Amino acid sequence: MGGAQRAFKANWTKPGMLSIIIPTYNEAANIRRLIEELAVATAGLQSEVIVVDDNSQDGTAALAESCKAMPVRVVRRAGKMGLASAVVDGAKQAHGDIMVVIDADLSHPPSKVPELVTALNNADIAVGSRYAAGGGITNWPATRRITSKGATLIARTIFGLPVRDPVSGFFAVRRDLFLRTPVDVQGYKILLNLLVKNPAAKVAEVPFVFTNRKVGKSKLGVKEITNYVKDVRKLLSR
Repeated sequence: MGGAQRAFKANWTKPGMLSIIIPTYNEAANIRRLIEELAVATAGLQSEVIVVDDNSQDGTAALAESCKAMPVRVVRRAGKMGLASAVVDGAKQAHGDIMVVIDADLSHPPSKVPELVTALNNADIAVGSRYAAGGGITNWPATRRITSKGATLIARTIFGLPVRDPVSGFFAVRRDLFLRTPVDVQGYKILLNLLVKNPAAKVAEVPFVFTNRKVGKSKLGVKEITNYVKDVRKLLSR
């Protein structure tokens, strides 16, 4: 990471522990680097990493536990139970007042975590936004771009959300707000659940550039897309 990326320092006026939740499934190739980069990005903040692992067969959990760059706790689950429930289980184990949710595949830049944290000085939820001014996507095939744009358009249109990236997987939230929000979605867009069920929450967007994973296999497939459609229907029926 270059000096420019490390230059931003969190200006958190309501200090407390920061808990960084990382759902994982077969991310051995990325997890150590991610934790090391998070340690650099959050230097000066009291922070912890909680890895919620869905019984990875590649040793992801053990690798995470071996990292000494910052405090790490691993929640081992019996099988592949899904991202939404992984974040919920991580939140229940978190010690922090603030939670950041980040993907394990290095598509979300750890250097942006301090900006998300600082945004919560004036917000309840801070969204890492690919579609806000200054954000973007690199190295995505056309099919992924279309799928993402479609999911975003559906969420914004159906629920009338002003947030430009309501289906982002990279966000910060006050832990008490998260824990008091019922999470009954089964797909991977847990942020949408938070936004729809907390219409009065103040939301800030922090632009970032999403970089497609370089190592490992994407978890997005037909099942995840189907679950997203089911989640939208479920949120509409509430």
